[in-house]
Amino acid sequence: MASTLPPNVLGRVMLDHLQKAKQYLWAFVEIGFLAVLSIILLYLILGANSGVFVSGVAQNVVKFAGAIPQQTLVGFAIVLAIVFLIARRMR
Repeated sequence: MASTLPPNVLGRVMLDHLQKAKQYLWAFVEIGFLAVLSIILLYLILGANSGVFVSGVAQNVVKFAGAIPQQTLVGFAIVLAIVFLIARRMR
């Protein structure tokens, strides 16, 4: 069955759905990032007595950060600096 809507309307509707999905996904990512940061803060405040879960998350974050080569960190810093400069000039 063919749609009675013109193609430009269907495209706009699809883009609206994709934009909404993108917003939900970014909100989910932000919530997850804040959860990890909160757990790390709890570990820093409470130390070794913070519990098994909090200690496990903190150990995994330290392992992950230790496994990243220094060249990768320098590359991320350069890319972030370029993005920041471009975003600043576009204003």
